[in-house]
Amino acid sequence: MAEVEESSKPLFAGLSDISISEDIPVEGDISVPVGSQSADNDFSTLDEPVKDTILRDLKAVGQKFVHVMYPKKSSALLRDWDLWGPLLLCVTLALMLQGGSVDSEEDGRPQFAEVFVIIWFGSVIITLNTKLLGGTISFFQSLCVLGYCILPLTVAMIVCRIVLVGGSGLVSFVVRLIVVTASFSWSTFASTAFLADSQPPNRKALVVYPVFLFYFVIGWMILTFSPSH
Repeated sequence: MAEVEESSKPLFAGLSDISISEDIPVEGDISVPVGSQSADNDFSTLDEPVKDTILRDLKAVGQKFVHVMYPKKSSALLRDWDLWGPLLLCVTLALMLQGGSVDSEEDGRPQFAEVFVIIWFGSVIITLNTKLLGGTISFFQSLCVLGYCILPLTVAMIVCRIVLVGGSGLVSFVVRLIVVTASFSWSTFASTAFLADSQPPNRKALVVYPVFLFYFVIGWMILTFSPSH
């Protein structure tokens, strides 16, 4: 019977005997001040026009092109990395190597997909090699550097296409050889200028060698390119 009497009592029966002191505040203001925003939230790309966003991104890509053509001690290419520039250069180079021919398989020239895969697959392999050797830069930072450093070779491809308009004789080959060699050397120098400092001193040669082969293959494709007749 005692258990029945205890279970019949209200669950919070004893709370009515508790008194709250007048010194304890039971009211307050939960309003959040409007002006308490941090300085990091002052700039937001969600409120700006699309035109301003595109122009800002194009300006950033142009600044990275300048860093590649004039390599110097700057962390802008690594800090503000993006893949828009490498994608643009890769597509441009692949289209120019393909030459716009539909039946390019018959003349032995590389297809668009082949060039695209070679560039991106090679960049990924070099990036993995850099990370395995103890590199301090991130995966996408390495892809960004390798992709932007294709710019001299892309310029060399444009020059070679212009030279080939005048013919494909010995003089044309010598001119193209000089242009491709200079562009290959500049791409290798620019990429190692950004990647070498992120490697241990005793492993820099192991990082430079795959980069050398990567740009050498691209340069060889440009040098051996011949337009369809």
